[in-house]
Amino acid sequence: MTTLKERLQADMKAAMKSADKPRLGVIRLINSAIKQREVDERIALEDADVIAILDKMVKQRRESISQFEAAGRQELADAELAEISIIQDYLPTALSDAEIDHLIAEALAETGAEGPGGMGKVMAVLKPRMQGRADMTAVSARVKARLSA
Repeated sequence: MTTLKERLQADMKAAMKSADKPRLGVIRLINSAIKQREVDERIALEDADVIAILDKMVKQRRESISQFEAAGRQELADAELAEISIIQDYLPTALSDAEIDHLIAEALAETGAEGPGGMGKVMAVLKPRMQGRADMTAVSARVKARLSA
């Protein structure tokens, strides 16, 4: 079984051969972010670390899209959306709403959290389980709603 980094390298070579410039550019950005973290921390990243980087890249692009749309720059928002779709090819399959609700219920039962003060405990349990598979901002809002109810 290949690692995510190996898959990225193979896909980069394929994108070069097929002259797929948009895909090649995004893969190079991903590889650059991975290499930067490996050099900064002097470690070799595992798949979980790479997924965290990809998740962060998607989150940054979503924020950019909202800013571009607010400024009336739809062409830039569309470019960011295209990058998100390429990045998501390397993320695990997204969780459904039912799966997210189930994991939240498990975390609430596991931590025994009640009220807004238990938010940190619940999110600490959920983050490793959902990393790269759900928008953690939306999950956080759901947890907050459940704890407030």
